[in-house]
Amino acid sequence: MSSAATDVAFACESVRKEFGSGPESRGVLELSLSVAAGEFLTIVGGSGVGKTTFLRVLGGLTPCTAGSVSHKGRPVAGPPDGVVMVFQDYGRSLLPWRTVEKNVALGLEGGDVATAERQRRIDDALGRVGLLDSRRQYPWQLSGGMQQRLQIARALAVEPDALLMDEPFGSLDAITKASLQDELLKLHAASQKTIVFVTHDVDEAIYLGDRVVVLAGRPAGISREFDVSLPRPREQLETRELSEFLELRHEVHLAMGHA
Repeated sequence: MSSAATDVAFACESVRKEFGSGPESRGVLELSLSVAAGEFLTIVGGSGVGKTTFLRVLGGLTPCTAGSVSHKGRPVAGPPDGVVMVFQDYGRSLLPWRTVEKNVALGLEGGDVATAERQRRIDDALGRVGLLDSRRQYPWQLSGGMQQRLQIARALAVEPDALLMDEPFGSLDAITKASLQDELLKLHAASQKTIVFVTHDVDEAIYLGDRVVVLAGRPAGISREFDVSLPRPREQLETRELSEFLELRHEVHLAMGHA
């Protein structure tokens, strides 16, 4: 495998996704896109445009109708090793009969992770999302926002190479959302994981991302791409008050069709 291939985490070549067949088929996606290894890519677009479908195609959960998808140069024919998806529908992804701690441990079971290392990962993941004190509780005893944080902790404990995140902070209050945004940025800075992050929040997309992609149309394609050159590390108040942030915010909103 060439070094150039290993520098690319995901490559989508002339990808098309359709639902249905024959005259009833409906095109949902039609695009080409590469995601660099270690990049924090954020994706925005109108409701129902196909953002979640695109994540599922990247993660090997939904096959594309035409074109090709690869991860680290290997064709994606199912969920790739080292890639974890954080779903928007957190309620269905948690096991209600397992405690918070046991839910986080799920992805580490059956592997070759030593007991001490497994516990370290669980503790670290729960600490990052503020759920250490809730480790003995069950998902049904948690609020919706806490359940979403639990799903994020489970993904982090696996220590994946890449995270595919579908509006993971959408159900959280503003303070918790800001806190987890900053934790995610710290994690990215320390590990250089590849992150593809779908959101409907333009400010969030700019604050987190190295690059913002706007999806639009039927089928959805890439309407605009914006490189985010804001300095890192980023701060909730200082970064959002920068003139560059405000200008980029304006441009992304225009690209999404908002005056």
